[in-house]
Amino acid sequence: MLTFSCQAILFDLDGVLVDSTPCVTRIWRAWAREHGLDAEYVVHAAHGRPTIATVREVAPHLDAQWETDRIEQREINDSDGLRVLPGAKELLAALPPERYTIVTSGTRPLATRRLQVDGLPVPATMITADDVRNGKPDPEPYLAGARALGCEPKRCLVFEDAPSGIRAAKSAGMVAIGVLTGAGAEGLSQADAITPSLEAVAVTIVPEGLIVALAQ
Repeated sequence: MLTFSCQAILFDLDGVLVDSTPCVTRIWRAWAREHGLDAEYVVHAAHGRPTIATVREVAPHLDAQWETDRIEQREINDSDGLRVLPGAKELLAALPPERYTIVTSGTRPLATRRLQVDGLPVPATMITADDVRNGKPDPEPYLAGARALGCEPKRCLVFEDAPSGIRAAKSAGMVAIGVLTGAGAEGLSQADAITPSLEAVAVTIVPEGLIVALAQ
């Protein structure tokens, strides 16, 4: 069993707490076909990144903001197949609200919708694409999450499923735990440790903060 000491935990949303893969894949593929783009490449490029960054990369000739608004409205309206990932609800319930937050590449309305559909709490300190200038893999989102919780970055632990999120967390000076729901072990090679799911995670609350244990 691996153990880590921290003051707070920062969670990515999609692929860590909720599985939005069916609806995200469906929407991005449809959008790619509309614009004559390689659907599989677009879906891969979109993983763990802000929507607008993906649009700018794969379709620089389009109005990125307008297309982003269209895509995210579709994602808000389409929750078919959305589900809570194993262990997520139980782990969040075990944590004091001031000891964790969510840091997501989605917008606030989209993140809020996904949490509400799955019956998960919406942290008051949640950091979304609306709160930062630079999205993952830039460290800005995770640094903002640490500030929102009043914690030093080096005392924060991150759960991520995307390589871009792992890079963001490490660049922010945080411990990064890869969750095997997205990229697979090879894609998470920069993580400090890897867990198959949040079901394998146990947290003990101590005076100094949290002890996080990963079953191996």
